[in-house]
Amino acid sequence: MIEEIRERLSKEVQQLNHELHVVLPEVLQKARELGDLRENADFQAAIERQQFIQARLSHLRDRLGRLSSIDTNKIPRDRVGLGSIVTVLDLETQDREVFELVIPDAMDVDAGHISVSSPLGQALLGLQQGEEAGVQLPFGTRRLKIERIQTIHVQLENNRAGSAPAEVKKPSKGKTSKGKRKKAKKKKD
Repeated sequence: MIEEIRERLSKEVQQLNHELHVVLPEVLQKARELGDLRENADFQAAIERQQFIQARLSHLRDRLGRLSSIDTNKIPRDRVGLGSIVTVLDLETQDREVFELVIPDAMDVDAGHISVSSPLGQALLGLQQGEEAGVQLPFGTRRLKIERIQTIHVQLENNRAGSAPAEVKKPSKGKTSKGKRKKAKKKKD
């Protein structure tokens, strides 16, 4: 997971560097050749794009630096941590959901990812199988029980052994807290 993010961010850095050092200088040169730069929209747009790219590159380099500092040896092997795939049971609705805890740069809600910095991610971090978490959300509190944990260490071992990684499924389509929230709003109307 971390390596995939690092590759994606590095690729974006390369693309932006190419645009900053090859494409934009050509655009700026063409704009200068047209004359008065104060009223030249192409020149102004290129300058704004250049500033945006420089800010984005600074952000990406910071993120890459933080990724390099993640030590998987410090991630717990028996508890929910970064990269864990967690199966939870909603104690109110009896729905099962599977989540993968990821860093914010890797978020993909449709793939079942939750950020370790989100309220749900924070509530699950450090828990073991069988423990319960209470998550305070805008529409109320959810009580979740950890049914299964597959830590990043198990996933890495499976990848080395050639096993297929566990599939993270979207939350079930049954009765969920979101659905209850919508129903609650309808009743108020």
